[in-house]
Amino acid sequence: MRRRIPIALVALALALAGCSGKSSEAPRSSQDKPGLPGRPAPTTGTSEDNTSTFALDVDTASYTYAARRINDGSLPETKTIRPEEFVNYFNYRYPQPSGDGFTVNVDGSHLPSVHKTGPDMRLIRVGLQTRAEDEGERRDAALTFVIDVSGSMAERGRLDLVQDALHYLVDQLRPQDSVAIVAFNDKAKVLREMTRVSDKERLHDAIDELRADGSTNLGDGIVTGYRVARDSFRSGANNRVVLLSDGLANTGNTSAESLLTKIRAEAEKQISLLGVGVGSDYGDKLMEQLADKGDGFVVYISEQRQARELFVRKLPANLSVRAYDAKAQVVFNRSTVESYRLVGYENRALNDDQFRDDTVDGGEIGPGHSVTALYVVKLKASAEGQVAKVRVRWLDPKTREPSEISRNVEAGQLRDDFDEARAGLKTCYVAAFFAESLRRNEAPPLRDLAGIIEAAGDEMADQKVDELTALINRAARMR
Repeated sequence: MRRRIPIALVALALALAGCSGKSSEAPRSSQDKPGLPGRPAPTTGTSEDNTSTFALDVDTASYTYAARRINDGSLPETKTIRPEEFVNYFNYRYPQPSGDGFTVNVDGSHLPSVHKTGPDMRLIRVGLQTRAEDEGERRDAALTFVIDVSGSMAERGRLDLVQDALHYLVDQLRPQDSVAIVAFNDKAKVLREMTRVSDKERLHDAIDELRADGSTNLGDGIVTGYRVARDSFRSGANNRVVLLSDGLANTGNTSAESLLTKIRAEAEKQISLLGVGVGSDYGDKLMEQLADKGDGFVVYISEQRQARELFVRKLPANLSVRAYDAKAQVVFNRSTVESYRLVGYENRALNDDQFRDDTVDGGEIGPGHSVTALYVVKLKASAEGQVAKVRVRWLDPKTREPSEISRNVEAGQLRDDFDEARAGLKTCYVAAFFAESLRRNEAPPLRDLAGIIEAAGDEMADQKVDELTALINRAARMR
């Protein structure tokens, strides 16, 4: 009898097949002076440095993990809050390009009155969008699942969720796709070498063997998983290692740096990593770092409705890559802009001269993905004309040849009052400053943010936005 599949699996199923899109952690820029973890990057005067450069990022785990913590009755730790992942959780409906590059979408407004700042303060939203994948365009997949079966995974909603998701995913993949299964606790064990999905019953049997017990030797799991993926590498296919864990390594090699070095070497061999976080206790930092170095991204399973939506909308497209090593650079006009601050992306900051250095890692962006960045800028008095130039650079996933596009930002695009701004900009602003509030940084009161997002929710008619309103109100009651 076929196994019953909980709805919450769907996000995990998306994660297991959706493996294109996370930037590797890049060197931080001494020019841009990114903030410490949990703190914002400082405001930068254009007389000091007028250029902001960062690797693109499509992570959302920070938002979904924060949502779980708040819904469970506690505020998340500040070190787990990354504003860009709050911003990128939402769908802003940017237009898609006709080709394989990006559209560059820019809008802005005055800063909302709740900030009680002068009239020269503005918001600039930069939205980048890739083209969705056409039916039948996806290459075959070779997926190596590395599954944490330590004792901590016995908690309800961890290993049981992983098993059901794997059963479900095996039934959804194409017969010509292939899957390998590695389990680890005190040590790693290969339960199934790379096997075509056409032989799915053997894969289902291996999934049924998973049992939670023992300690967490994450290092042995990673090393074994990448060995299996390398030995069974399929040329022309999407080769991925998928780590499913609560990220709480406690035995063997627990050094992030040595594990990251291993993953970096394998990622350069075109085997990227997806991290899937589970559990009420979750090693967020380690999972994010591993995905960064592995040219992948990290997701966190939080709730059922979100899981179904992600599965329906994104699973078919997420095995491919539209752009390798994608980076953005915003050059502010010193004659019109006095200062600027990028909200979030501290871990993705690059030196300005690394933008056109194609040996420096950027983000891997998949079909139909969008990346959004929000800037707070102070204009000079009576500013007119060009405010900034937005540049995007990436490598073609097939030829590795670089491409670059740009778009100007004009002062006239930033003249609207915030109340008249697009709903997407309002949502982006609230998501970013909700994260800033959770990081204990300077931000408007949560109840003011809730009022703003309620209005934006009416305009966007988006269930995610409605849920953000409820989340902010719950967090406000805990303060």
